Amino acid sequence: MKAPVPTEHIEQVNLVKWFDLQYKALRGRLVAIPNGGDRHGAVAAKLKAEGVRKGFPDLLLLTPRAGYHGLVIEMKRVKGGTLKDEQAEWLEWLAGQGYMAVVCKGADQARETIKRYLGGTA
Repeated sequence: MKAPVPTEHIEQVNLVKWFDLQYKALRGRLVAIPNGGDRHGAVAAKLKAEGVRKGFPDLLLLTPRAGYHGLVIEMKRVKGGTLKDEQAEWLEWLAGQGYMAVVCKGADQARETIKRYLGGTA
């Protein structure tokens, strides 16, 4: 029997835990933007009024490296995750603003991206 494919939530939780353990000087600096998820209509309206924007990437690491202002990651499941138009537009715009803006399928790919971005292995 095949193991189930982890959800995007599980992948992201594992990535953030790994980051905080591996990069102690940057602990807590890889931050999530809670744009997704099912919410009550009133809560969704309140968050939208506060500036939540559809399609904005899941994770931010606002640490400049190699000519970039920071790293932004749109997390997807290893299998089954698809990039929505709004997400692609944000990634393209952020890349044009000087950020490394990437889609990562699963925590493993995101870990490798972060290691490369920060200049080597953890």
